[in-house]
Amino acid sequence: MKAHGGQTIRSKRIVEAVNPKEIEYDLENIPSEWEAWMRGRRKNPPTIEEILQNEEYRKVIKIRAHEVQQKEEIRKEKEYEEGLVAQPIQTQVKGHASATYFGKDKLSPEPTSTANTFQPGGWLPPGNSSKKK
Repeated sequence: MKAHGGQTIRSKRIVEAVNPKEIEYDLENIPSEWEAWMRGRRKNPPTIEEILQNEEYRKVIKIRAHEVQQKEEIRKEKEYEEGLVAQPIQTQVKGHASATYFGKDKLSPEPTSTANTFQPGGWLPPGNSSKKK
């Protein structure tokens, strides 16, 4: 960074590919160490050894995380089998509690009120038992 008339000016950093035609570079192909250097988050550019070492470390971390996840799944399954933990159940959502029709499958002769709404009772015709056969 250079001071110029009371202002701080950041130096520009550019990476030029050795064979730009052979490899198409995009953001996912640039190692995070180079990106950090280009954005000024580190002073010196990374070495090849550093990049390879960090890449190997990321692979090891990924493998360990996968192993931990598998152990956790096995532990959960064992707890379900032993009855220590209840199996999660699937619930069916039929509507929102603030909806006027929440929890109602049919018309009711009684008026109902949900939140700020009022639903008057519905008229139901007499049952079929009074009809002549």
